[in-house]
Amino acid sequence: MQNFPGRDEEAESPDPAGLVGPAEGAGRRALGQALIQVCAATGASIGMLYLPDPTRRVLHLAMTLGLAREFALPWSRVAMDDSIPVADAVRDGRFVWLGGQEETARRYPRLGLVLPYDFALAAAPLVPHPAPEAAEPNGAGLVLLWPGSHSPHLTDPERDAVDSACGRLANHLRWAADAGHPVRPPAQPVMLRPLPPPTPGPVEAAAAMAFIRRLPGGNCSLDLNGTINFITAEAAEMLGAPVSRLRGALPWEALPWMDTPAIEDHYRAAAISRLPRSFTAAPPIGHYLRFDLYPDDTGISVRITPVTADEPVAPSPAPTAAPEEPSPSRATALYQLMHLAAALTEAVHARDVVDHAADLLVPALGAQALALLVAEEQRLRIVGSRGYTAELMARYDGIPLGIHTASTHGLRTGEPLFFADAGELAAAFPSVVIGDDMAAWAFLPLIASGRPIGTLILAYARPHSFVPGERAILTSLAGLIAQALDRARLYDATHQLAHSLQTGLLPRALPTVPHLEVAARYRAAAHGLDIGGDFYDLIRINDTTVAAAIGDVQGHNVNAAALMGQVRTAVHATAGAHPAEVLARTNRLLTDLEPGLFTSCVYAHIDLAARTAHLATAGHPPPLLLHAGGPAKRLDLPPGLLLGIDPDASYTAVEIPFEPGTLLALYTDGLVEVPGEDLEVGIAAVAARITAAPALHPVSALADSLISQGRGGAPRTDDIALLLLRYAQEERQA
Repeated sequence: MQNFPGRDEEAESPDPAGLVGPAEGAGRRALGQALIQVCAATGASIGMLYLPDPTRRVLHLAMTLGLAREFALPWSRVAMDDSIPVADAVRDGRFVWLGGQEETARRYPRLGLVLPYDFALAAAPLVPHPAPEAAEPNGAGLVLLWPGSHSPHLTDPERDAVDSACGRLANHLRWAADAGHPVRPPAQPVMLRPLPPPTPGPVEAAAAMAFIRRLPGGNCSLDLNGTINFITAEAAEMLGAPVSRLRGALPWEALPWMDTPAIEDHYRAAAISRLPRSFTAAPPIGHYLRFDLYPDDTGISVRITPVTADEPVAPSPAPTAAPEEPSPSRATALYQLMHLAAALTEAVHARDVVDHAADLLVPALGAQALALLVAEEQRLRIVGSRGYTAELMARYDGIPLGIHTASTHGLRTGEPLFFADAGELAAAFPSVVIGDDMAAWAFLPLIASGRPIGTLILAYARPHSFVPGERAILTSLAGLIAQALDRARLYDATHQLAHSLQTGLLPRALPTVPHLEVAARYRAAAHGLDIGGDFYDLIRINDTTVAAAIGDVQGHNVNAAALMGQVRTAVHATAGAHPAEVLARTNRLLTDLEPGLFTSCVYAHIDLAARTAHLATAGHPPPLLLHAGGPAKRLDLPPGLLLGIDPDASYTAVEIPFEPGTLLALYTDGLVEVPGEDLEVGIAAVAARITAAPALHPVSALADSLISQGRGGAPRTDDIALLLLRYAQEERQA
């Protein structure tokens, strides 16, 4: 394929180190060809192919078509639980469609904030076609973008083309894996170029140049990265710089007066939306100029004309002095700051902050390694890193704060340190031992609420001069990270305290009863600091009789957890009595306490010798019952009022046979509730999974399966408690 890997001035080879064998290289070429074909078949202007890492927890951007490197790098690594279209598509195995800017901002605020432009987007998992039986998902995904002129709805032919392309891409991955040469994500995304237009002959090229020069005003061309690859002498004169200085440069770097977020944002909008844009600006000496941008899949044509006297103009920014060395433009810095800020709003744990910072900063800033260190008990502790080996991090973990090093300097002074090469570092800290094989470093203090809490280390493989503009950007980025890390560490500490309290109120171990196989599981909600009130218990009455209880206290706070402990105590105190009486006594105790919270509960009294079970409910989801050889069915018990409402409430128990092979499943609503779905659907789904489980499978394995599949992959907003009991001839304990 002549234009694979699509190298241009900034494209990376898919194998810069020569580490990819011919077979894997062929697999990547096939994927690249298929990606170019799907964009052509669907009319998409941008295509992005994601491949999973070995853990299936992270998606890596393997190759992209029609997208500038600057836009691609911040999205080159996507965690599977990120609120990003491709992560949702791959994780949930579904097709994601965003019809325009408004829908993008509503459903994916982070994406809408960072790319506030008009485009349509589709994300889909790669599913082989036809799908082989019992095939494991490959964990790969495809993202396509259409120009802002696209309809808000995907047409049937376009959807068919996307589905067909996903099948072809998935088949390429499967064939490569079956041949023993799986395609792995490259170290950097491969930047593909679309098929070039026909090359004109000498006569035609000369005629085209003459045509351009006859047009009034000036003309130039930008590639998708914003680099000027063609400019007329008339355009250069209007911009106030020679052609030799402009060709091969970014306008906002070659012309300081164009280094404004507004001007670069016009380029970004045109490059992403593929829609024409216009704006006005003025050089330091001269009249206002009008810039008309006309983008397509290969670049942007720019027409420059003087502004007429009656044409409105935008205020001109104050001119700035040209920097001595290249530094990130103000718009680029703003883009990085906005992208990082949007990502950090979703960071919950300290690990999330590390991942977001590493994913965005390391590629965007050209660094090769990053480390985040925090001060704990007069020592620097490493909370995360990227690009450094675990052995190296372990060697430097726990440095005393009293030692004068580059890492501890910012904690004492609040000032950053920048070293362009190893000589500068050694001059400042003569006793330093450089063990990371890097050549330049930035040591940035992490300051939150006016106090240093740690240090951010960025390392570069080659000498790197940090110009003033870049130093300011890095300092700002470190400030964002510090605020997010401080919040995340507080969350982690509070969450750990809540988890310890929650688990301390649950049974530490379940009693052993001959011929009764038991498994219990508890899983906290996926988000939130609050302590849940879900509980379960198993009480041994004698060698053949047990009492089982499961319940859910209203609310998610310390009061709910405390009440849960009181409910368990009340059930223990009356265990062995008739289930209706146990619930009635517990209800009277709760109403006397007047906690202001209500509790649902199911209580079961199981007599293995009599082969019977008696159950009663207080407003709790129905148990599921499976008899040997039959399907699992819901057990509808006589309704009972929630505990803690009416002290005179009565409850009714029912008797059921409990023969060998019978399985009873008690659970809380977190297992069966899915937002937007009827509760009955969730209960039926759990019953179906119990029915499908092998009869001789340990209940511990069944419990793990039910917990892991609970809620169908959707984020959990409620705790889950599960208690399984099966009458077996040989007892197992889980």
